[in-house]
Amino acid sequence: MQNHVNSLDSAVYIVGAGPGDPDLLTVKAQKLLSVADVILFADSLIPGELLQFCRKDAEIIQTANKTLEEIIPLMIARVRSQKSVVRLHSGDPSLYSAINEQMQLLAAANIPFEVIPGISVFQAAAAKLKVELTVPGLVQTIILTRISGRTQVPQTEELATLAAHQASLCLYLSARHVENAQAKLLEHYPPDTPVAICFRIGWPDEKIRVVPLQEMADCTQQENLIRTTLYVISPALSHTTGRSRLYHPEHSHLFRTAGDG
Repeated sequence: MQNHVNSLDSAVYIVGAGPGDPDLLTVKAQKLLSVADVILFADSLIPGELLQFCRKDAEIIQTANKTLEEIIPLMIARVRSQKSVVRLHSGDPSLYSAINEQMQLLAAANIPFEVIPGISVFQAAAAKLKVELTVPGLVQTIILTRISGRTQVPQTEELATLAAHQASLCLYLSARHVENAQAKLLEHYPPDTPVAICFRIGWPDEKIRVVPLQEMADCTQQENLIRTTLYVISPALSHTTGRSRLYHPEHSHLFRTAGDG
């Protein structure tokens, strides 16, 4: 990216849009949107409010009804016409965004690109729930995964296997298979383990329901939460008094000696 505020190199900028709330865009994402010539965005996953940061004369291309074979040539053509292109993805591009194949095709066509991270929905959900997902003495691991559906999960990452860790488990893209997911989770988590069902976090119609694991499927179906739903299964959702050693008076580190005030 050039240092000039009002111009960009001709390239593709793969930008994480965050979970939906325009205020959760990174500063860098806002800057890119404000100067890019072309914006491609998945309009089924990203609210139109995010386009408020774009130039009035920017070319806006909706991609929800397009295949990869249609999207890639569009980006290549615009860059070869000396235009800057923002490819806006929901959440963070490193998670379930299908950017791997896009980057391979852009690289094969000698099209320069950058990736700009965004806030993932699991982070936004934890903030809304006002919880820390790594509580000392209770849980120190976060697993981000999904259940097998049209996209198969490797056998070594099968949900019941991961559930055996009883970590804070964030389950993406699984609402349509919620009964199967619940059954696999119940193989290792106690039935009363709290589950936060997080629907369209950051959107105006967001919903959050916290229920025992044994009610996860029923609640999902009663509320008709089929798309854009994240499940957070974690003992950290229960009231806990765990304390980090980092700010404990008996803990010393590079910047503080034990016993210092």
